[in-house]
Amino acid sequence: MKAWITGALTVTLAAGSASGATPDPEPVDATLSTSKGERVQLARWRGKPVILFYEDKDSTTLNAPLKAELFARGRERGLLQSAFVVAVANLEKYDFFPAREIALSYVRDEEKKAGVPILVDLKGTLGQEPWKLPTKTSTVMLLDAEGTLVYRHSGRMKPEEQARFFTALSQLVGQDLSAEREAEAHP
Repeated sequence: MKAWITGALTVTLAAGSASGATPDPEPVDATLSTSKGERVQLARWRGKPVILFYEDKDSTTLNAPLKAELFARGRERGLLQSAFVVAVANLEKYDFFPAREIALSYVRDEEKKAGVPILVDLKGTLGQEPWKLPTKTSTVMLLDAEGTLVYRHSGRMKPEEQARFFTALSQLVGQDLSAEREAEAHP
């Protein structure tokens, strides 16, 4: 039986690739926690595009320039409510007593400073299927309103990657965000 299923799957996949058809991307979801321990699904943020930052504690400043530019362009164009920003802290290596509570306390302090809720990944959920995100860097993702992956970059973004990010985000929110802010464009 197992051989038959494997054979049928192989034929189906081969037929799909021979016709040039690629499967449509599927919406992705995961269950994480708030810094106060409430379990939440990422699907909670469907209905608008989602900008998701997934970072370990040593990588939170890697894409600080992108975060600042994102906020500035959104504020300048009146688009701060056009997308959800979801921050996820990878705390897998702190999932033991007493480190867990210390790490969660730190996340709660950061939430107050940033004014954005920060979810926590204590089990390495986003490092596993279907996400498979690197766990020791900053990953920036864009999901459409249905939760389908549109853009993903791991590591420090170079200017050309930031340009691709803003182009993809522009398509999701229906307004051009690719141009630099006026204040920087005309000193």
